[in-house]
Amino acid sequence: MSKPRKPKGRPVSGWLILDKPLDFGSTEAVSKIKWLFKAEKAGHAGTLDPLASGMLPIALGDATKTVPYVMDGRKIYEFTVAWGAERTTDDLEGEVTASSDNRPDREAILALLPNYTGVIEQVPPQFSAIKIEGERAYDLARAGETIEIPAREVEVFRLSLIGCTPHLAQFEIECGKGTYVRSLARDLGRDLGCYGHIASLRRTFVAPFGEDAMVPLSTLTALEGIEDDRERLAALDAHLIDTGEALSGLPHIAISDDQAHRLRMGNPIILRGRDAPLAEPEAYATVRGRLVAIGEIAEGEFRPRRVFATN
Repeated sequence: MSKPRKPKGRPVSGWLILDKPLDFGSTEAVSKIKWLFKAEKAGHAGTLDPLASGMLPIALGDATKTVPYVMDGRKIYEFTVAWGAERTTDDLEGEVTASSDNRPDREAILALLPNYTGVIEQVPPQFSAIKIEGERAYDLARAGETIEIPAREVEVFRLSLIGCTPHLAQFEIECGKGTYVRSLARDLGRDLGCYGHIASLRRTFVAPFGEDAMVPLSTLTALEGIEDDRERLAALDAHLIDTGEALSGLPHIAISDDQAHRLRMGNPIILRGRDAPLAEPEAYATVRGRLVAIGEIAEGEFRPRRVFATN
């Protein structure tokens, strides 16, 4: 006799902008949210280390199809660098590998910041999710291997010093995809001749989601006390942001119900009118404010690539 299948979960869709607490991994956070919402599927846009807090956008259901558009967005972090020691993990978790009694003053730090703005080359930390010949760098590092990770280009739009003491410096950075703040702290310390590592790290922005959209995990777990299942899930769902909000950086077209039906069947629709866009490699279509499809606009048509269920 075959075992009964486990329930698949609710087909709930949308973005939850979690304010991730410290000492809580990104995968652990996604699992917790998926369980709380009884969601069929879930994923996140941009890992945060357990020692980092702040914005972790979590996609539920059909919103997982829009994760790449959030992953590619700009991010803002606030972070503190502790001077005087470099560590294996480039944060408080690792063992000290080099130390110095030197401490930089404000003027020395400010003079160095232009070198870290724009397109720069950066070597990811030994303890990172970068793959080296199919293996995660952190797995190799935990096994005691020292590996050569090639430098790669990242973009820093803004790096500001917002406070400092002899032993600590506080910064805010706005950066592009793939930037490691831990590497930045390490490299700043080396260039200043004093060594350094991350003492605290908080992400406050992942485009297009702002800080005011964040929901503390404690707010969500407090709803576990609601005994009525339907009432509890409705209270949780009230914290979700519409899937289409993740695509606000793309061109947008509003369509009719008939056109929405055609798109959901995988068929292109003709765009009419003087203001209709002529050509866009990517755009999204909505009906009455609800996301229908992501696709290409060409030769007077919107051609769907990813279609979203009615919600």
